[in-house]
Amino acid sequence: MNPFLGEFTGTALLIILGNGVVANVVLNQTKGNSSGWIVITFGWAIAVFTGVYASTALGGGGHLNPAVSLGLATFSDFKSNMLPAYIGGQFAGAFTGAIIVWLTYKKHFDATPDANAILNVFCTTPAIRHPFYNFITEAVGTFILALGALLMSKPPMSLGTLDALPVALLVLGIGLSLGGPTGYAINPARDLGPRIAHFILPIRGKKDSDWSYSWIPVLGPVVGGMLAGWVYAFLR
Repeated sequence: MNPFLGEFTGTALLIILGNGVVANVVLNQTKGNSSGWIVITFGWAIAVFTGVYASTALGGGGHLNPAVSLGLATFSDFKSNMLPAYIGGQFAGAFTGAIIVWLTYKKHFDATPDANAILNVFCTTPAIRHPFYNFITEAVGTFILALGALLMSKPPMSLGTLDALPVALLVLGIGLSLGGPTGYAINPARDLGPRIAHFILPIRGKKDSDWSYSWIPVLGPVVGGMLAGWVYAFLR
């Protein structure tokens, strides 16, 4: 049972299925092209369920998300010395998962001239660009994710282990209700790891990786996750 392996595998599966459903919807000549937001949100919910289940089976906590790990470390018996293994596994898994999605959809990336659509497979972009409100949206979404997951999880939380189905349904709800403004990254690893993959991969016709926005889906979720940890500690 290896926490790094658990978080790496779970997060890689999260990105393969999550970014994979985005690729299926937005890239040209796929069977799922233009099938819409509902397909994306359900695909991400299934991705979360699969990732959490796999992570916990291999010794991780099913966090898949540095913001959740940091939130847990603020209040529970989940020890902060576990954070490097958890967060390292999450970022490495997200990067690896993004490369697998690119390989899987390589010919469809080649057939897609829209550089924005290509970027959206890897990472989030705002519908209306406004750094302050984009930051608030990501912080609120992650606060709901982290607090909801903590409240729904079975005690004891000493190992920081989350349950797959409740968290997956929660992510579905967040995507349907709060995902419109920014695409609901709600996870620094989910956004930054694939964004780095987009930057280094030899993708035909790609644009820049939008680094000017990249801090928002990293810091917004971190703030939201830690606030959720503090609020949960207070409610207990």
